[in-house]
Amino acid sequence: MSITLKDVEHVAKLARLELTEQEKEQFTGQLNAILKYAEKLNQLDTEGIEPTSHVLPVTNVMREDENRESVSNETALKNAPDEEDGQFKVPAVLE
Repeated sequence: MSITLKDVEHVAKLARLELTEQEKEQFTGQLNAILKYAEKLNQLDTEGIEPTSHVLPVTNVMREDENRESVSNETALKNAPDEEDGQFKVPAVLE
């Protein structure tokens, strides 16, 4: 399978992109190079290889979820530009 200039023009139209003739030719070449590389990958013998979602093992690096003291209201509001009744005061966004 290969990408034609007509395919690039069709996708550009769907994406509402205005491409120059030079860009159309450039993208046609680049997309064909990607497909050629994918075909090369299909030649690899993957028999007996377990499918994976990541190249490297993924582990959770976050801390354990545990209860601990929260920040006090005064500390949280210390650097607030404006506060009212112990809450952050922000400009209204609704009319």
